[in-house]
Amino acid sequence: MTKKQKKAMIRIIIAVVLVGLISLLPVKGYIRFALFMIPYLVIGYDILRKAVKGIMNRQVFDENFLMAVATIGAIALGDYTEGVAVMIFYQIGELFQSYAVGKSRRNISELMDIRPDYANVETENGELEQVDPDEVEIGSVIVVQPGEKVPIDGVIIEGKSTLNTSALTGESLPREAEVNDEIVSGCINMTGVLRIKTTKEFGESTVSKILDMVENASSRKSRSENFISKFAHYYTPIVCYCAAALAVLPPLVSILFLHIAPDWGEWIFRALTFLVISCPCALVISIPLSFFAGIGGASRSGVLVKGSNYMETLAQTSCVVFDKTGTLTQGVFAVSSIYPEGMSEDQLLEYAALAESYSSHPISRSLQKAYGKGIDKNRIADVEEISGNGVKAAIDGKEVSVGNDKLMKKLGVSYKELNEVGTVVYVAVDQIFAGSILISDQPKPTAAAAIKALNKAGIRKTVMLTGDRRNVAEHVAKELGISEYYAELLPADKVSGVEKLLAGQRSREKLAFVGDGINDAPVLSRADIGIAMGAMGSDAAIEAADIVLMDDDPMKIAKAIKIARKCIRIVYENIYFAIGIKVICLILGALGIANMWAAIFADVGVMVIAVLNAIRALSVKRL
Repeated sequence: MTKKQKKAMIRIIIAVVLVGLISLLPVKGYIRFALFMIPYLVIGYDILRKAVKGIMNRQVFDENFLMAVATIGAIALGDYTEGVAVMIFYQIGELFQSYAVGKSRRNISELMDIRPDYANVETENGELEQVDPDEVEIGSVIVVQPGEKVPIDGVIIEGKSTLNTSALTGESLPREAEVNDEIVSGCINMTGVLRIKTTKEFGESTVSKILDMVENASSRKSRSENFISKFAHYYTPIVCYCAAALAVLPPLVSILFLHIAPDWGEWIFRALTFLVISCPCALVISIPLSFFAGIGGASRSGVLVKGSNYMETLAQTSCVVFDKTGTLTQGVFAVSSIYPEGMSEDQLLEYAALAESYSSHPISRSLQKAYGKGIDKNRIADVEEISGNGVKAAIDGKEVSVGNDKLMKKLGVSYKELNEVGTVVYVAVDQIFAGSILISDQPKPTAAAAIKALNKAGIRKTVMLTGDRRNVAEHVAKELGISEYYAELLPADKVSGVEKLLAGQRSREKLAFVGDGINDAPVLSRADIGIAMGAMGSDAAIEAADIVLMDDDPMKIAKAIKIARKCIRIVYENIYFAIGIKVICLILGALGIANMWAAIFADVGVMVIAVLNAIRALSVKRL
């Protein structure tokens, strides 16, 4: 418990004890009134202060005003015990709410704990200077000692260590890191000393972006939250006017039309009971809390949801569309076979590696890795990238073209087609076919299980979009159990493909796209819900996405959908339960059947039950 919560608990206990003792005393009249005002002020002074402040600020109609009017009215009618009891139970409900919000916030705070306090920058003379991470420039060398957080994204240039990535990915299994490995901020260095060359500024680093996502999540409200906000805005004034009418109109009818003495006390008491019942706390508190708890539970599992509106959309998802490379496959391409024509394997690989040396595409990196030698940039000139086809370059004065079969056809080169599963890179030198290189990419270990989990979760359709060859796409789709696939697509074709799938969706059904590359950013934005791979995904993809998976595990997609559905189910349970009970009790209160104790249950009891139900959204381990 926080200090504030402990203080509230003490006030509740003192008020309850005082009410119990005063009720036993044989006193009446003004003395009894004065004695009951002691526990009333102990437990309710803050509510009265807020009510007065709201009236002064012309924001009259809120739960503080309702509680103040109802309890003061009950005391004025001589129902001291009921008046104080309403305030005590209301404060108990507030304590439950505070505890629930604190529990949800602690999950977010655990994630926020990844924020680094400092960075150890290595100066020119080899000394370490402790500075604010915001002050570290790209290309600086920082040193991370065992037990310290990695403050900025970079590449390890010296050292070997074990990293704790649980705050980022939700997984407790540590990860090994060594020289030349990319390292993201927010990890905790557990063993060895690491020297890291920074590749980003702190504002652009992984940890900074994650914190921005979480901090801004509450600003993106779902339709349910917006509905409740509008509902409370109109509902509270209406019930206040209804309570006033209930207190005044029946007595006036008795005087003017029935010609009998009006029972003002009875009708005023009914109106006060009506006010207590009508307090919208259960709805106003539990609905945002349900989403807050759901986002907190998801973040603890390594799934970052950028807003409750995305949680609501994800719950309605019926079709999941995947990019292939880096999403369903490991994105770690390796040269598996070389088929030269009129030259040696080494020479063919050299031409391909040099031509692709300016590209950061996984296929280009695999060619350079297989080549295994330093790239002499002086040998390369006139590099031209042909989108979706490949690249052309002048190498040692010769025109070298490296790409897919489309490039060969476009250039009019007669080539020998290679029909093997994998990505085939064709090479032409001076418009003459020089050979082909087969590059393979393996599916992620959990990819097939992820598709099964999605089908089990009720996803109607799984689709794969890829720029790779049709035979490769077909092989991967069959291996993983994907229902549809579209191959040999340019980035613009992926957007068109998603738009066609969106047009074929049923009413109220949503489409999710999962990707990781820069070319996936437009599709992530176009889909109803965009899901990006956060560990290896590009910055553009993470920025464009609505949900980020921090460990690149496709199994987390099904879990994210289950978390969202559970959260939305809890939201609607609370809406139906709270409104249903209140409507029944309001009718009973107006008829004089429900007394102040029933009103307490309709207000505080319903709020406590709704809040406890909302806390269930935090529990996601078994999903």
